[in-house]
Amino acid sequence: MFTGIIEDMGIVTQLTKELNNLHISIKSNITSELKVDQSIAHNGVCLTVVAIDNDIYTVTAIKETLDKSNLGVLKINDKVNLERAMMLGDRLDGHIVQGHVDQTAICTKVIETGGSWMFTFQYDSTLHNITIEKGSITVNGTSLTVVDSKKDCFSVAIIPYTYTNTNFSTFKEGTLVNLEFDVLGKYVAKLLELKN
Repeated sequence: MFTGIIEDMGIVTQLTKELNNLHISIKSNITSELKVDQSIAHNGVCLTVVAIDNDIYTVTAIKETLDKSNLGVLKINDKVNLERAMMLGDRLDGHIVQGHVDQTAICTKVIETGGSWMFTFQYDSTLHNITIEKGSITVNGTSLTVVDSKKDCFSVAIIPYTYTNTNFSTFKEGTLVNLEFDVLGKYVAKLLELKN
């Protein structure tokens, strides 16, 4: 379980294909606090630490993960949003995030609005995921509030702190991002689908 509050931005240092898997090595300020077998969210995708070497650790993404997220398009030196699993008893500063990406989306618009930024994302609505005004959404692992909700797109407003301390500062039109929709909304949508 995660909260969507990004702790660090890691830098991709190595990408190694092995059959259908991708081993991703990341340099991070939190590497010294990690241990093998620990879960960490990478752009919102929960992956297990499989190796640690000084300030670089490695995780493995399988085909299912690569097919449903933006991890398969990572390049050396890309910035990745990182969050360790929440600890019981901590404040839940974002919202409940599982680290299971539902689908990807494309950034369609970035507008600087005098000290903040508005990002718009379009996604495939045939997968039956939904957003609602003022509801929660996770974009590349970052817990955010939906500003403008439509059937296949939504917008979020980003404050300067989030812009600087996540990989939102690298987004432009055409950037592929990971989405995890609000878990409560997913259950409601599924119940409604079963009733019909």
